[in-house]
Order: sequence, then C-alpha cells, then structure tokens
Amino acid sequence: GHEKGAFTGALAPKEGLFEVARGGTVFLDEIGETPSLIQVKLLRAIQERRIRRVGGLVDIPIDVRFLAATNRALEEEIREGRFRDDLYYRLNVIPIHLPPLRDRRDDIPLLVESFLARLVDGKSATVEPSFIRACLAHPWPGNVRELENAVERATILSPDGRLTADHLMAAGSAAEPVEPVLPEAGLDFEQWIARQERHLLVQALDRSNGVKSEAARLLHLSARSMRYLADKYKL
Repeated sequence: GHEKGAFTGALAPKEGLFEVARGGTVFLDEIGETPSLIQVKLLRAIQERRIRRVGGLVDIPIDVRFLAATNRALEEEIREGRFRDDLYYRLNVIPIHLPPLRDRRDDIPLLVESFLARLVDGKSATVEPSFIRACLAHPWPGNVRELENAVERATILSPDGRLTADHLMAAGSAAEPVEPVLPEAGLDFEQWIARQERHLLVQALDRSNGVKSEAARLLHLSARSMRYLADKYKL
C-alpha cells in the first residue's frame, strides 16, 4: 500500500494486500524465488504483525494467516545463502509435503475435469478415455502446472471440443522414454517395474484404440498375459 503523495500518481492513500486480506489468508506462492530485500520485509510483517505503507510514518497492524508454497528445497537454499533461515523458521510452523503428481495419479482425472471446466467457459467439451490414459502415462515433471498447460493447449488444438491422446501428443506432453537413473537413496525396484509395465500397456492400448488383442501384438504378449496385466493395472 501507499500514502497520498508517496510518489507521482499517488493521489490518494491505498491499502496494501496484507490490509485488504484482514481476517483471511495471504498465499505466498513460490516463496523460494523471493528476492533478499523482500524476504526481510516479509519477515518483519510476519514476526511483528505490522506493515508500513510506502510514504507512511505509522505502522499498521495486520490480521492475516500466511500460507507459503515452494518447489525448492529451502534447507539447501539456506545453505547456499539464497534464503533467510529466520524467515524459513517463521513460515515452517506446519509443513505440508505435497507428493509429485506422478505419485498421485488418481488426482489427474479430477484435475483435468477442473481445468477443462474453467477453460471451456460453459462450452461443451468431451474428454475421451485415450486422453486420460495418456495423461496417466505421462510423468509430469512440471506437476500440476504442466498438466494445466497441456490441457489448455489440447483444448486449443481441438476445435470440436473432443480431447484425445493425439491432442495431448500434439501439445508436446506425450510421454517419452527416458534412460532410468538410480537415485542416490535407491528405489523400490518392484514399484518402478510396475510403473514401466503400466506405462507401456497404456501406450499400446492408446495406439490400438483400446483393442487388447492388437495391444498384445504390439507388446509381443499372449492374449492370456494381456488379460492378466490389463486386470492387474485396471486398464
């Protein structure tokens, strides 16, 4: 916020966001990207529960909750001198770890539905099963934002409102094979193998338009093995 006359064009006093949000919650998105100078100001506001408008001489009390989010490892940022440890400890009262999207794939259909409802703005749209299967197969390294962008691009590429796996591929979000790398902490081998199996099955079913006999041919599987794996992964 600012006071009248604080700078050219400041013709009247204006409340800042912390004042406007009184009694509510201020969401500090991507807190790990905050410049050092702003970190100092945030720390003061959180610690003292007061702010001062630009051009003002009086501290104004604030009544808000703070919720911060980041995709960075803030402990590492502190060690590298890029994030203040005192601000970190002020914010880190109740930490909530949100697993990556690839580890909570059951959320993907719901997220697609939510994004689509906002993007089409009342217009009709149909999500084909192949689109959802392709979304479930993709690793989504960019998490929810990458999924949201992919859905938005797919709606642009589909003038008739029907989203298929082809639209996801055209949007540049088709799952691509990568060379596996063993993490420093190791991994659950059976779980990793299961993910790869499911991924290939989804790819084969998409390419064969859901015809399991054709998918089995693409994967050089017997019909019995195909039925077993399809039941195992609920495909």
